[in-house]
Amino acid sequence: MKTQYYSAASLDGYIATEDDSLDWLFALGSLGESSYSDFIAGVGALAMGATTYEWVLRHSAAVIAETGSPWPYAQPAWIFTHRTLPAIDGADIRFVQGDVAAVHAQMRAAAGDKNLWVVGGGELAGQFLDAGLLDELIVQVGSVTLGGGKPLLPRRLLPPVLRLTSARQMSAGMVELRYDIQK
Repeated sequence: MKTQYYSAASLDGYIATEDDSLDWLFALGSLGESSYSDFIAGVGALAMGATTYEWVLRHSAAVIAETGSPWPYAQPAWIFTHRTLPAIDGADIRFVQGDVAAVHAQMRAAAGDKNLWVVGGGELAGQFLDAGLLDELIVQVGSVTLGGGKPLLPRRLLPPVLRLTSARQMSAGMVELRYDIQK
């Protein structure tokens, strides 16, 4: 069982624009060209930041069109927030705040022998990293630059923290890099 941060980023290291747009990503290809299907099959629980959760809420029509449901995940999810957010009917969602280490054991127990996915954003993944709980970084790098926005991982990581385990071209515009986190 691993705690994984699986995300996409621009060539200059951003997961979204300043206004949380992902339009740059959708222009690069489809989920079918990615490792997402295999990845999500190995996920037993999710950790998500409030901004990512709010993005799902704001784009519910597109999420429904893509997945048939306003919540695209079957796994239980912990949403880290300091605000009151609306729940999504039928979704197994738990709103939490504070230290990620305090709820990591609950998430692991819910995941069983499957992995825990830190969905986003970068600051939440950084908190898991800071707590020594992040095991793997999987980033799909797109052939675009945004010039600013929400960073993939707003932390300084110097060798030997990340160890590249694989690099795979997904399409003409995307490559997937997998890193083990050295503890």
